[in-house]
Amino acid sequence: MQILITGAAGFIGSALALRLAERGEHVTGLDNLNNYYDVRLKEARLARLQDKRGFEFVRGDITDGAAMAALFKRPRFDAVVHLAAQAGVRYSIENPKAYIDSNLVGFGHILEGCRHSKVGHLVFASSSSVYGANKRLPFSEHDNVDHPVSLYAATKKANELMAHAYAHLYGLPCTGLRFFTVYGPWGRPDMALFKFTKAILAGAALPVFNRGKMVRDFTYVDDIVEGVIRVMDRPAAPDPSWSGEKPDSARSSAPWRIFNIGNNRPVELMRYIQVLESSLGRKAILDLQPMQPGDVPATYADVSELAAATGFEPATTVETGVQRFVDWYRSYYK
Repeated sequence: MQILITGAAGFIGSALALRLAERGEHVTGLDNLNNYYDVRLKEARLARLQDKRGFEFVRGDITDGAAMAALFKRPRFDAVVHLAAQAGVRYSIENPKAYIDSNLVGFGHILEGCRHSKVGHLVFASSSSVYGANKRLPFSEHDNVDHPVSLYAATKKANELMAHAYAHLYGLPCTGLRFFTVYGPWGRPDMALFKFTKAILAGAALPVFNRGKMVRDFTYVDDIVEGVIRVMDRPAAPDPSWSGEKPDSARSSAPWRIFNIGNNRPVELMRYIQVLESSLGRKAILDLQPMQPGDVPATYADVSELAAATGFEPATTVETGVQRFVDWYRSYYK
C-alpha cells in the first residue's frame, strides 16, 4: 500500500510509521518539525525510520495549500492517516490562532487533497476532548458532543463534521478516531507523564490539577497504533440502516465512521502518580492546584464499537505502560 502519514515525526505518527514500514508498506511521512516542543526529540523519532525500506520523509506544513496540492499529485495514496495537528488543551487558550490555522485550515487542505486524488480511505485523529461538558460515563460515540469546553476540542469536533461533508458529497471514506490520553515511550514533553517523570527525577514539585481528583482513560501508544492500523485496513462504508429521523452520531448514510480508542479502564490521577513513583523508585512532591480552564474531571471510553468492527480492544495496563516509558526515558536522557 501507498500510505501518507501526516505528523510523522510526532509521538503517535512515528510509532505508526515504524509499524507500517515493518509491515512492508510504502510510507510517506509528512511533518513540519515545528518547535512546539523539542525538535531534537522529533528528529530522534525520525532517525528510527531512516533505515526502514519504503519510508520516505517529506518536510512540509499542512497549512501550506500549494505544498499540499503538490504532495497529492504524487502517485495515489491508498490511505491517508492524518495525525498532524496543533495539540494541547491549555495551549489553545494561549494561542488560538495556531489551532485555527493547523486544525481547521490545514485539515481542509488534507480533505481537498484526498478528494481530488481519490484516496481510498482517510483516517484522522479526533480526541476524547470532544465530549466536553458531557458527564455521562463511559463516553460513547453515540453521545451528543455539541458542548466543547476548549477551542482544541471544538476544532476536533469541526474535523469530524468537515470529514462527514466530504464523505457525503464526494464519497470519500473517512474514519475519525477519538484518542484517549495517549502515553508511552517517545511521548510528548507537554503531557503529564513526561512532566511528572522529569519533575520527580529533578526533585521538583508536580503541578496536580483539580487537587488530584481527576480520572483518565490512559491508553498505551502501541494499543493506539494497533487500533489505527485495524481501522485503516477497513475503509468506512455507509450504514444502510442509518435514519435521518433518528440520526446516530457515530455512523452515517455516507462512508463515515467515528470510533473511540481508549483503554476502557479509567485510572485515578493519584494512582497513576503512585505507579510512576514505584517505577522510578522515588516519591513525588505534589503541588495541588485547582482545575484548569478547558479541562474535564474524568474521561472513560466505551470501546465496544471498535471491538465489534475490528476485533481489537486496548488492554495494556498502566503498570506495564508506565514502566516501559520510564525505561525509555532513562535510556534516552541517560
